[in-house]
Amino acid sequence: MDRIIIIHAKWVMFFTLCCISMKFRVMIRGQQVPCLFFMGDSLSDNGNNNMRITVAKANYQPYGIDYPAGPTGRFSNKKNVPDYLAQSLGFANPVPPFATATGTSVKKGVNYASGAAGILDDTGGALGDVISLNRQLLNHQITIARLLLILGPFGVTSYLNKCLYAVNMGSNDYINNYLLPQYYPSSKLFTPDEFAQRLMQQYTRQLKSLYNSGARKVAVFGLGLLGCIPQVLATTPANASGCVDYVNNYVQLFNNRLKPLVDDLNTNLPGAKFTYINITSISLSFNPSALGITVFNAPCCIVSSGGQCVPNQVPCSDRDQYIFYDNYHPTDIINQATAARSYNAISPYDASPFDISQLAQQ
Repeated sequence: MDRIIIIHAKWVMFFTLCCISMKFRVMIRGQQVPCLFFMGDSLSDNGNNNMRITVAKANYQPYGIDYPAGPTGRFSNKKNVPDYLAQSLGFANPVPPFATATGTSVKKGVNYASGAAGILDDTGGALGDVISLNRQLLNHQITIARLLLILGPFGVTSYLNKCLYAVNMGSNDYINNYLLPQYYPSSKLFTPDEFAQRLMQQYTRQLKSLYNSGARKVAVFGLGLLGCIPQVLATTPANASGCVDYVNNYVQLFNNRLKPLVDDLNTNLPGAKFTYINITSISLSFNPSALGITVFNAPCCIVSSGGQCVPNQVPCSDRDQYIFYDNYHPTDIINQATAARSYNAISPYDASPFDISQLAQQ
């Protein structure tokens, strides 16, 4: 499961963000890119885990309580960030999950994300069979083979060069790996800095593999403040900040390496247009009261000991008053706000060197 948000003084962040989302009315004139691909974890998953043997799934109520189709596998009461990004980029419908994408639908793109998945192959394994980033890259190769049949051998690479990719990985490498010493040895084998470096070495190889498959426009999302999510606060005493500071410090070691990685890829890979979406910056710039959010560090739904919604229980009545839907994942209003700010950066710190609207035009 995964990431996000803030508490106390840091609440200033997600909420102005929400205000921005309410004003976010982009004039869409058709699709801005021919296709859209997502790789990630439960913040992006829209159904890939539904039929897998894992507890990291959300295809039951009260997930999807506000989504027109009901529970779909999205870890939210309604939409997730990929849904809102697709909408902002002019797509008439959400990008389908790889698990159900068929026929020519793959021309518009595919969502490969898998709840509890990580950069490392063993991340999330304690929760069952999840699809690591390496396996998501292999699934993309299957999609490319399908596109070869549709577009022919000479059209696929140039087509993919024009598409937009969003990669949101790393939260579970902490939540469902490094911070779970009872299941994973990583915290005994590596210091926090060494672990961040290990992640970055693997991530670099994976992003280069994506580039070698034809991706040129790639948005790489940073991690949010994992020390502020209800699941961490339920198990570890908070500091004066209202969060578990050492967890946030671990995450920052990873985030600090992302922008230099993006800069290096853009410098050394011909035609590469990678960009870094700074979720921490987006989070740290906001003000709660403007949206009417009143509950900052408790979930909207009744949660199990594992932090997910208990099946078929009635959640809070006003989801827009909550930041978190369960102990890990944000509500729809926060997803909308995050997508809005990622698409149209307000601060120069939000995205570098492009926001997603600019990336689409590259």
